[in-house]
Amino acid sequence: MSPRELVVLGTASQVPTRQRNHNGYVLRWDDEGILFDPGDGTQRQMAHAGVAAHDLTRICVTHFHGDHSLGLAGVVQRINLDRVPHPVTAHYPAAGRHYFDRLRYATAYHETADLREQPVEADGPIAATAGFTLSARRLSHPVEAYGYRLDEPDGRRMLPERLAAHGVAGPDIGRLQREGELRGVRLDQVSEPRRGQSFAFVMDTRMCPAVPELAAGCDMLVIESTFLDQDAGSAEEHGHLTAGQAGRVAAEAGVRHLVLTHFSQRYPGPDDFGHQARAAGFTGELTVAHDLMRVPVPRRRP
Repeated sequence: MSPRELVVLGTASQVPTRQRNHNGYVLRWDDEGILFDPGDGTQRQMAHAGVAAHDLTRICVTHFHGDHSLGLAGVVQRINLDRVPHPVTAHYPAAGRHYFDRLRYATAYHETADLREQPVEADGPIAATAGFTLSARRLSHPVEAYGYRLDEPDGRRMLPERLAAHGVAGPDIGRLQREGELRGVRLDQVSEPRRGQSFAFVMDTRMCPAVPELAAGCDMLVIESTFLDQDAGSAEEHGHLTAGQAGRVAAEAGVRHLVLTHFSQRYPGPDDFGHQARAAGFTGELTVAHDLMRVPVPRRRP
């Protein structure tokens, strides 16, 4: 099982800079690799970060502005060039299907991979696996945009000392987990509840009800903070958040680890974004993202 971590490929907004590539983020979650918002240059950033096309199982696009989707063409062609053997599912706003089609077939190439499209048409769950449910919520931006949230189901943590006391060992542990009772021993006698983990990805949006809904109780929230608070008017006009708004949402939602990203090129450095998120009341773990960094998902709650 792979570690759960966020691999940051790019952190710029509309205009990339010498230090910041267009957007791109890969969430490694056990055996899944979910690529979010592949902007221009994502394929090369993946090479720098050590992320292979074979690592990808899903692509989630929040909306079809260039800094969030222009890299799709290269990534899709790389998936086919490398003959990725497993299906890769693409989620994107249904209203942008024509943009996805143009990017998928931007140039000639030989299709070898199984790329499955599942456009997002409404709020709610969009995919479910044994390990998590993936949901989407409509955001407030000039074009149709969705945020994404991944939720792991709650489970139980087996307690070795109690298992030993009841004489349960080896393959019987798995049987007990599956069946709930074995030779008079109940699962709740040898285990304790284990809360599932959650992750949310919120890109271009002004404040709207979906933002705190996506963030609620998350272990990790990756969220845009395109503007600083002094430019809140511009943020509202163009459908974006400020660093202070992102920090306030995370604080009120009980987020454990806040990752700020998608920074406007108008600002010379990132430090003020973190300061404003703290000033807005966020006291949890905070990362002001930079390209090619890796951010571990927080350890499970005790």
